[in-house]
Amino acid sequence: MTPDTTSNESSDVGDVAAERVRIFDTTLRDGEQAPGFSMDRRAKLRMAHALEALGVDVLEAGFPSASPDDFASVAEIARVLRGPAVCGLARCHDNDIDTCGRALEAARHSRIHLFLSTSPLHREHKLNMSKQQVIDTACAAIERAKKLCHEVEFSAEDAMRTEPEYLVEVFSAAIAAGATTVNVPDTVGYTTPVEMAERIAYLRKHVRGADQVVFSTHCHDDLGMAVANSLAGVSAGARQVECTINGIGERAGNASMEEIVMALRVRGAFFGVDTGIDARKLYPTSRLLTQLTGQAVARNKAVVGDNAFAHESGIHQHGMLKHRGTYEIMRPQDVGMGETRLVLGKHSGRHALRQRLQSMGHDVDDAAMDSIFARFKALADKKREVHDEDLEAIALGMDPEATGPWRIAQLNTNSHLGGSASASVKLTHDNGHEVGEAAIGDGPVDAVLRAIERATGTTLDVTQFQVRAVSEGGDAQGHAKLTARHGERDWRGSGVSTDIIEATAHAALAIVNRIERQQPASQRAAVASL
Repeated sequence: MTPDTTSNESSDVGDVAAERVRIFDTTLRDGEQAPGFSMDRRAKLRMAHALEALGVDVLEAGFPSASPDDFASVAEIARVLRGPAVCGLARCHDNDIDTCGRALEAARHSRIHLFLSTSPLHREHKLNMSKQQVIDTACAAIERAKKLCHEVEFSAEDAMRTEPEYLVEVFSAAIAAGATTVNVPDTVGYTTPVEMAERIAYLRKHVRGADQVVFSTHCHDDLGMAVANSLAGVSAGARQVECTINGIGERAGNASMEEIVMALRVRGAFFGVDTGIDARKLYPTSRLLTQLTGQAVARNKAVVGDNAFAHESGIHQHGMLKHRGTYEIMRPQDVGMGETRLVLGKHSGRHALRQRLQSMGHDVDDAAMDSIFARFKALADKKREVHDEDLEAIALGMDPEATGPWRIAQLNTNSHLGGSASASVKLTHDNGHEVGEAAIGDGPVDAVLRAIERATGTTLDVTQFQVRAVSEGGDAQGHAKLTARHGERDWRGSGVSTDIIEATAHAALAIVNRIERQQPASQRAAVASL
């Protein structure tokens, strides 16, 4: 790809921001309370350290009164983190506030985040309170909380469905009582960017003491507008955004931190603000969260999805080869992802194919390219993605869909809780040889990989391993994907089985077979005779 010194000529990346927007991360509170995203204390602490390294300004560590474990998690995070302000959530109840204060006692800088509903719907059906009762309750809670922490944030739950004039009264009273941040949540993801901008501008103009506090947004994604609404709030003067890594959170999720951070950075000239986030840590932090929760990120997820910097269309690939800025407004390196990928599939063209072949050491003439391109297109119609090993087979005149020469005849594994695992394999070779080997490993996957290495004489340095279900139920099939380093390159293999260990064995053997098929005939014969 043609190198360039900037990510994009039309991008605003690198412009000096006039103001700072605080990033309030609620991955460990609002994000973690979503179904399927629960984390234990160790996982929360590990994530908290990653968020600290990322550079978040405020880290909402949890809801201390929700459970003893949540209290312990908040207390431990408050004790060990030195960078961001550590925040705990509390209802406007004395017990909640006191519990939150105790959990935050060891924090270098603590914040209690109070919330109380203000919309007519919530006042009537959830709280059974009058307007004045809501204000009185909020003020009493703020006055109690400010004695127990360094600063208090007040959130008017369901603010975007609250009467604007009444919201002015609530926030004016909250500021007078001692709140230093006032949050305007779109609790149910109902509002639009225009409405959010108008509401923030209205509040900043009419709330008494507005110039003494930070206005914040907390947007949910029920209609897919959480990030857009958050950015609209910033454009109208909000200087704190509440968000989560990967956009996790209740129902459809929260505003996605990585999208907000990169939007403010890429469009710096438009927004005139920036954040203190080290954007190069966005992708690693995103992947850590998927590892801790077991919940994958969608391939087409903005900024951190696998396809965010991947191009398959021939037209796009041709443009990217000419100049990166034609189809990318930021670089993958900006978010810590690595390199742009030109994915070869049925939509790819000759330019990308030739460039990939050249990078692999195959400089082919036009006549050979015609034949290779035809075979590539035929294979691409059958596969979602054509990998380097497929291209190498095509370039060398081999069959990229060939199987063997090694096949699994028998596989056994044993594992013991708290101990090592063992595996034995019996493999057959196309030349009639049969080889059996056994190995011990840290787990059944490690043991079976070692046994296959011994049986085939091929060393695999595994760099990436992934297993996912491709069907549902007790007999669900597992799809194992393996990337291993051998020689000077990476090799990929995959396998499918109702037994994930067997699926892993098939993936490893697929790599071994590709390596052997691309060796000279004399070397293949020597390996097979072992």
